[in-house]
Amino acid sequence: MVKIRLKRMGAKKRPFYRLVAADSRSPRDGRFIETLGTYNPLDGKVEIKEDLVLEWLSKGAIPTDTARSLLSKSGVMKKFADSKKGN
Repeated sequence: MVKIRLKRMGAKKRPFYRLVAADSRSPRDGRFIETLGTYNPLDGKVEIKEDLVLEWLSKGAIPTDTARSLLSKSGVMKKFADSKKGN
């Protein structure tokens, strides 16, 4: 099963995350399939490649709770729900 989740990067006390599509069995900071965006909690900056995220969601990828929260705040989950209603 593919999950959309955060991969921690950066230094100690200076976290930086990548939003990635990864197999649910792989470790948090381990192998991933594709990078879908970034999140910097120190600045509050979120950069998301919407087209890739929507593609993975349509393929059945499940976002983790934190990833779902970030996607909802950026409006991607609403676009996905609207596209599902349209089909």
